[in-house]
Amino acid sequence: MKNFNAHILVVDDDDGIRDLVKQYLDQNNFLVSTAKSAEDALEKVKIIKFDLIVLDIMMPGKSGLEFTNENKAKLNTPIILLTAKGEASERVEGLEVGADDYLPKPFEPKELVLRINNILSKTKKDNHKRVIEFGSIKIDLNKLFIYRGSQNLKINSTEKIILEKMINSPGKIFKREEIGKLIDLDKERSIDVIITRLRKKVEENPKSPKYLQTIRGEGYVLWIE
Repeated sequence: MKNFNAHILVVDDDDGIRDLVKQYLDQNNFLVSTAKSAEDALEKVKIIKFDLIVLDIMMPGKSGLEFTNENKAKLNTPIILLTAKGEASERVEGLEVGADDYLPKPFEPKELVLRINNILSKTKKDNHKRVIEFGSIKIDLNKLFIYRGSQNLKINSTEKIILEKMINSPGKIFKREEIGKLIDLDKERSIDVIITRLRKKVEENPKSPKYLQTIRGEGYVLWIE
């Protein structure tokens, strides 16, 4: 059985470019799926966890910039934007909405592969940081488990998104609306319920939290010793 380097989603409304990129990535040992629009891509990412997305900016319907802006935080998947425009303003806008890299058309397929490998290499290093230990707690965001003493507690995708953001910014206070944007939820009461449920998994004594604390009138913070 062939071992693939990673699973890549290529999104472009141009059949020729989409097929060319797929063929070249296939030759470089990547597993490749394709989508012809941002809407098509959204349906695929709902059921498949991709390692990286190669995404055209200029497409009919929703643009690549809109897709990135709306989904990057939720997906937590690296994105390389492709566009026929090479202006600095386009590059800046792409990076501002969360893209990891930017490649103007026309481009050499070999350069795209190099950029993909660079991002995946960095992501792999970052993934090691997603297994952290503090006190008697171990959080493994790759396996989606919190280990507390003899307990193995499963975390869901929503809890993973929140924890990942907090772990990367220990000591930062996250407002409810900021958490809401991460998980696409705007009801404060619902956010409080999610944090309360997560606190029961992180804390030995949830009523007197040591790590995942509420800052009255401001939001929530994760203190990691």
